[in-house]
Amino acid sequence: MILTEFEWQTLLLSLKIAGAAIIFSLPLGILTAWILARCQFIGKSLFDSIVHLPLVLPPVVLGYLLLLTMGRHGIIGEWLNNYFHLSFSFNWQGAALASAVVAFPLMVRSIRLAIESIDSRLEKVARTLGTKPFRVFMTITLPLAFPGILMGTVLGFARCLGEFGATITFVSNIQGETRTIPLAMYTLLQIPDGESGALRLCIVSIVLSLIALFLSEMLNRWHKKKLTG
Repeated sequence: MILTEFEWQTLLLSLKIAGAAIIFSLPLGILTAWILARCQFIGKSLFDSIVHLPLVLPPVVLGYLLLLTMGRHGIIGEWLNNYFHLSFSFNWQGAALASAVVAFPLMVRSIRLAIESIDSRLEKVARTLGTKPFRVFMTITLPLAFPGILMGTVLGFARCLGEFGATITFVSNIQGETRTIPLAMYTLLQIPDGESGALRLCIVSIVLSLIALFLSEMLNRWHKKKLTG
């Protein structure tokens, strides 16, 4: 199967956007998962609901909310543009932001379940021995939660690759800038003789997802073997 220049450009742009979305959202995802798994506070149920809201909201609604808040004239976007010259409107950074928002709950859920499965007594013992909380987190919690973090990363990455509604609503469908694989397939299906290109991109999407899941499983096995051996 030979991809055209348009399809290669779409593939590389999709990987770039999904990669950026995961890299910048992963630290926040780990922190959020740890808060939900280990902390008790007033309003936790509300916070949990807000974190997982993108799972149930239509992607178009998320895209519209991003447009209202992070657009060039949005509540936050206008301030970022005026003071930091940072804009998310109609560029790949905005597409990465939309993908990150949509994928964030999947990432958090996997990591949270991994942290909750860790025996909290291990962390308590380390703290009673004088280990600072941050060091406990870095040396005990994080390594033991690695499989869940890995799975959350893979699920988030795959979800970013498949994002459509929020992206097209927030940053439109611009060739070479925001047109990821789903948007390119949508475009190809609107033009005569575009089905073959859409089919090739469909196959590429399936292959990318299988590779991500395979690498995740291999890394997970390697990590378990390292811990036991």
